[in-house]
Amino acid sequence: MSGHGAPENDVSSIKAQGLDIKVAVVAASWHTEVMNGLIEGALRAASDAGLRPKVIRVPGTFELSVAAARLAPHFDAVVALGVVVRGGTPHFDYVCSSATQGLTEVSVRTGTPVGFGVLTCDTDEQALDRAGLEGSSEDKGYEAFAAAVNTVAALRWAGV
Repeated sequence: MSGHGAPENDVSSIKAQGLDIKVAVVAASWHTEVMNGLIEGALRAASDAGLRPKVIRVPGTFELSVAAARLAPHFDAVVALGVVVRGGTPHFDYVCSSATQGLTEVSVRTGTPVGFGVLTCDTDEQALDRAGLEGSSEDKGYEAFAAAVNTVAALRWAGV
């Protein structure tokens, strides 16, 4: 079951500690309803953490990696939001693999935490259920933002 075993997404300690974390949210444009939900979730997490992220839109999920690579040196964290819904061609596999590998590479190469909010779903219904919309069972935009800023806080606590 998706979401099973997920950690608490508490970002209140960011606000309570007065941490100044500069965050970029880079979001794809395909699947407007799902993307609006993911972005709204990330912005709710930002508000809960007392942060004001910069939101940048790119055409699709494939473009998230290059945008994150350019943004990472200028921000403490990058949150990547996108959605790929399986179709009848191998396009789904290529885009999902490229986005995952590219965003991982950005994070490891730059040392900048990248929140992975890319939905890889078999159906539109699955994407909507994870988008943080009214009636959704999960809020992956919120979770990706929380993961990124909590990683920044953990690294700062460790002194690195």
